[in-house]
Amino acid sequence: MIQEHRYVVVGAGPAGLQIGYFLQERGADYVIVERERSAGGFFTRFPRHRRLISLNKVHTWSDDPELRLRWDWNSLLSDDPSLLFPDYSDDYFPSPDDLRRYLTDFHTTHDLRVAFGTGVNRVIGKEEGFRLETEDGREIQAECLIWAGGWGGPNIPDIPGIEHAEGYEDMVVDPEPFRGKRVLILGKGNSAFETAHALRDHASMIHLASPRPVRLAWKSRHPGDVRGSYGALLDSHHFSALHALLDCTVERIEFDGETYTADILHNHAGGERETLEYDAVLRCTGFRMGTEVFADGLRAAPGGRLPAITSDWESANLDGLYVAGTMMQARDARRGSSAFIYGFRYNLRTLSRLLAERYDGVRFPRAVVPRATLVESVLDRVNRSSALWAQAGYLVDALVITEHGIERFEDLPEDYAVERFGDLVTVGLRQSREPDPDDLEAAAFAVGRRPLPPGATESEAIHPAVRVFRNGVLTSELHLPDSVVAQWRHPDRHLAPLERFFARLLPP
Repeated sequence: MIQEHRYVVVGAGPAGLQIGYFLQERGADYVIVERERSAGGFFTRFPRHRRLISLNKVHTWSDDPELRLRWDWNSLLSDDPSLLFPDYSDDYFPSPDDLRRYLTDFHTTHDLRVAFGTGVNRVIGKEEGFRLETEDGREIQAECLIWAGGWGGPNIPDIPGIEHAEGYEDMVVDPEPFRGKRVLILGKGNSAFETAHALRDHASMIHLASPRPVRLAWKSRHPGDVRGSYGALLDSHHFSALHALLDCTVERIEFDGETYTADILHNHAGGERETLEYDAVLRCTGFRMGTEVFADGLRAAPGGRLPAITSDWESANLDGLYVAGTMMQARDARRGSSAFIYGFRYNLRTLSRLLAERYDGVRFPRAVVPRATLVESVLDRVNRSSALWAQAGYLVDALVITEHGIERFEDLPEDYAVERFGDLVTVGLRQSREPDPDDLEAAAFAVGRRPLPPGATESEAIHPAVRVFRNGVLTSELHLPDSVVAQWRHPDRHLAPLERFFARLLPP
């Protein structure tokens, strides 16, 4: 028997449930297929040491539910105020078990159409859509395929002898076997630091090795970089307490049955090489998307870990295939927060609207903004929107000037908006990311503040920005001063500059 649906979503993790919710809300013909027997199966094993790095700030100064989402990194979007993650955990860095419990309740409360125990073996392109072959021999046909399946497997570096390393996905999480041992950890991302943190009090020596210097979220202000909660390991490095970071290329790993040896080339030592001995080698080098199920091939982005996708999250080479969830970071890597629920929940709300426009003939929502209230309207959006906050530097409101007035399209990727409209004004929040992620001397907390425009460029702190595009080219922009309380309504610092900017742009 062949099932046919307009939309088929693969994966019942947070991304699959979120896009499923939006599809169900507008009455779309959809089904979610999931290999596991319950929602959020990824979180039964990961993170391995059972602590998320997505923040759960339960207490804020505001009772406004939209504003509270700015500091709630784990809730999915819905119209049910009882389905918010802070009601499931008080921990600032919560347990993935609580997230799984939340996802299960989200699925059951909204009665989302999920076919559990339905693994996809093959995806075959058709003239109009896709045919999915499942593990139990059934076929499902989709006009539009939304891939929310997450990571397909580990990212394994090409190092001779890498097979001797124990992978993050399978490693022993009990630190006791590492007591007094010398440990080499391949990688310097959050999974590597998570592992090193768990072994810190047991191992005699831990080396975290990769060619690139560690990227600290303290400096880059990017949530995917190494977080401050692992600061004790950085202390150990600077105080020569045997736990250390190595900027090096591991050229070879060998194992004689008792001891591991690693041939390394140091990056900052004039080409010096040495061979170091360890009692264990652990591979913590991240994950990559699995592409083997796609019969027609899925083009990868540079680096091979993520798919190549267009500005509206469609596959660059498979028409009608869209990615959902953490894979969306292929468009905003190191700029936005699409690797996290915190960011991709808003992407998916926008994606649902774009799909409704393409497949169901439903116009993308827009609002007409009177010229007389334009400044007030812009300030209302930047002061309250959780989407513009979470996806600062990526999602924007597009203001399009037509013969009927000013139309506002909310929460679009800026690159997509520019491609779609050409002539427009974008409104959003921005912050200057670290200009050189490999600058080891930059001060992590030397936050520059911009007192007043004109002349204010991007501040290191989050702040409103208005940008003007003509024929797809950025022609002018205004950055308003930042605010330590994230409120931008000061008559002289925010209101007056914005009024002057729009007066020049839109004369009476």
